Amino acid sequence: MTTRTNTAGHGGSRNVSLAIVRFGALMFAIVLANHSFAADAVVTPDQAQFGGQCVEALAGGRHVMTDCSINWTAKDGKAYCFSSADAKASFLKNPEESLERARALIAASNVQSTEEAMSYFDGSDAEKLVDGAIKSKLKANDGLFPIEDALTGDQLKLAYDGIDFTRTIDGYGFFPDVKFHDPKDEQKKYLIDWWVVPANGQLVVQETRIYQAPTQVDGNWRAVARQPIPWWWIPASEHPGHVAQKRGWEVMSAVEAHALQQSAANDGVFKLKDDKTGKTLDLKFISAHQPIRQLDDDGHYFVCSDFRAAGTKDQIYDVDFWVTEKDGKWTIDQTRVHKVPEFKNGQWVQIPRYSFKDLGDSHVVP
Repeated sequence: MTTRTNTAGHGGSRNVSLAIVRFGALMFAIVLANHSFAADAVVTPDQAQFGGQCVEALAGGRHVMTDCSINWTAKDGKAYCFSSADAKASFLKNPEESLERARALIAASNVQSTEEAMSYFDGSDAEKLVDGAIKSKLKANDGLFPIEDALTGDQLKLAYDGIDFTRTIDGYGFFPDVKFHDPKDEQKKYLIDWWVVPANGQLVVQETRIYQAPTQVDGNWRAVARQPIPWWWIPASEHPGHVAQKRGWEVMSAVEAHALQQSAANDGVFKLKDDKTGKTLDLKFISAHQPIRQLDDDGHYFVCSDFRAAGTKDQIYDVDFWVTEKDGKWTIDQTRVHKVPEFKNGQWVQIPRYSFKDLGDSHVVP
């Protein structure tokens, strides 16, 4: 009997084995794709979890801001950013464990003071956040940045020119200044301030305010600073340090933060019950202004602030705040309407209800 080797059978086995390997690789790729189905999508820091910080760095106990060019989107639609491809690969080995550690660090960051929390970030981190937020708005608004002019009530749409520079005030935040212009006239330039603060372990935008607006001077457009200037332009030094005597701009910052936080809880409207009429006023915050006074009898700081009646352009209220400070914590103890808008002789004017002199002796806070 002659024994024959079935070479065709062995070749068939090899083909089947190769097919199995290829099929396994294909299934692995499908599983990986399902696990991170929108990897490296277009994501900006303000759209991502943890404010665009590298989630793997957070898992390792560090705060590292990214531009979110390297990212991963989970099945629930939440996007996470990474400082490098290696960080992303390390994260994907065990996403659940890394996320748990990252969230633990964020939770621990909640109890940090603003000054301590700022040590994890710098001006470039604030710029990344602001640039990402602006570009996200541009994408959703045909390439223009929409902003309401707090002073006039106008709804502006501006062309983005870039970030000019960023100031840092220890314990208070970062302040990028961003250049824009009117898309219909490049000579009409705006400089818009952004107030960025650390909150819950990440950077967030506290306020956006027009600092310089175009004004015609001798037939030409010039960007002119508005008055009163924002409180963050008052400190002479970017690192003011600690002093026992509080300064006027510190009190202004506390009032402004309070007004913005209250407004944020009501879709951008500051609700205030008029102590004279009992009516609830819907107001839009404009600014706090100097001088800041301290009442001699009880030590309260006394701050005047401007608000515009929501839905109007020229009905301006003057609202006063009584503020105290203890162990670095500011408290708003009382809020009253100081001046109300009334229509007289074809225009809206402010009519005072009382004078600060009625409150007793006081002195100006530097």
